[in-house]
Amino acid sequence: MPDAGGPSQYAPFGLDDDPAALGLARLVVPTPDGAVLVHHRRADPADPADPADAGDPADPVTILLHGAAGSWTTWTPYLRAAAEAGRPVTAPVLVDLPGWGGSPAPTPALDVDAAARVVLAVADAVGAQRFELVGHSLGALVALHVAATSPGRVTRLGLVSPTTFSALEAVARPWSGVRRLPALVLLRGVFTVLPRASSVLLRAAARVGLLTALASPVFRHARRVPRSVREAFVAEVRPVAFVVATRSAPGYDTSAWSAYRGPASAVAGADDAFAELDDLVRLRAVLPQCRTTLLPECGHFAHVEWPTATVDALA
Repeated sequence: MPDAGGPSQYAPFGLDDDPAALGLARLVVPTPDGAVLVHHRRADPADPADPADAGDPADPVTILLHGAAGSWTTWTPYLRAAAEAGRPVTAPVLVDLPGWGGSPAPTPALDVDAAARVVLAVADAVGAQRFELVGHSLGALVALHVAATSPGRVTRLGLVSPTTFSALEAVARPWSGVRRLPALVLLRGVFTVLPRASSVLLRAAARVGLLTALASPVFRHARRVPRSVREAFVAEVRPVAFVVATRSAPGYDTSAWSAYRGPASAVAGADDAFAELDDLVRLRAVLPQCRTTLLPECGHFAHVEWPTATVDALA
C-alpha cells in the first residue's frame, strides 16, 4: 500500500507496486531491443478490449519513462497526485525499459537510440500512433530523443528533473564535470569500475542502516521521503545499464531537439545534484515552446518529492 500523505506535504506518497489497485493491466511487449514490461490503463479499466483500444484519440495515451534508478512504480505518486488534483492520467502507459524494473536485461545494454526504438515499439503495441510522452531523469533524455527523431508522433512532451545539457557535458568531459556535477561523475566512475559489485554493495549498505545516507544525494530531504521510495531507489539501480546509457553523451547533438515543435513542459528541483540551474534556460532556447518550472526545496525526483506541483507544472 502507498504511504499516507497530503498534497501540500513534501514527498506525501510512497510507491505502490500493486497494479490491480491502480487499475493497470500488465503487458509484455517483445521488441528487437529486448522484452519490455508495461503496465497500462485503458480509459475504462473494466473494458476487456484489446490493448490497441488504448489509442482512442478521445483519451490520449501518456507514455511515462522512469530514470536510471527507477521502474514503473516511480510514477505512482504522480498518478495519485494527478487523480487527487482532478486531472487524472486517463490512459497511462508505464514502461520498464529493458534492463530496468521487471524487464530483462538485453545484450547489449540499451543506448539512447535503442531506448527510443523501444518506446516507439511500445506505442505501436498499445495502438498509439500519437501519444504524450513524459520522462524522468534519463527517461527525459530518452523522451527528448524520441521527440527529436519522431516529432510527428509526440503530441506533448513532459520533462521531470531532466538529464540534459550539464549532465551530458559532465559525462563527456569528466575532469571538468567532477567540479560541476560531482555526484553524477563519481557515481558513474564507481559503476564503471565496479559494475557488478555496485548493486551488491548498495543493498548491503541499505541493510546495515545506511538507506537514508544512500538516498541523500538525490532527495532534498532524504529523511522525509517514505521508506518505500528510498528502498526502491537502492533496489532499482542498474549500474551496467546506467553506464551504457551514458555512453551516448560524448558527441550527442542537443540542437537536434529543436526538430520537435510541439508543446513541452519541464520541471526541475532547485537542489538537483544531477543538473545545473541554467539547464532550463538552455532548454527554452532549443524548445521555444517549452514552459519551465523550478521547484524550491526539491532534489532529483520532482514527481516524488512534490508530485502535486509537478502535475501543475506539466498540466
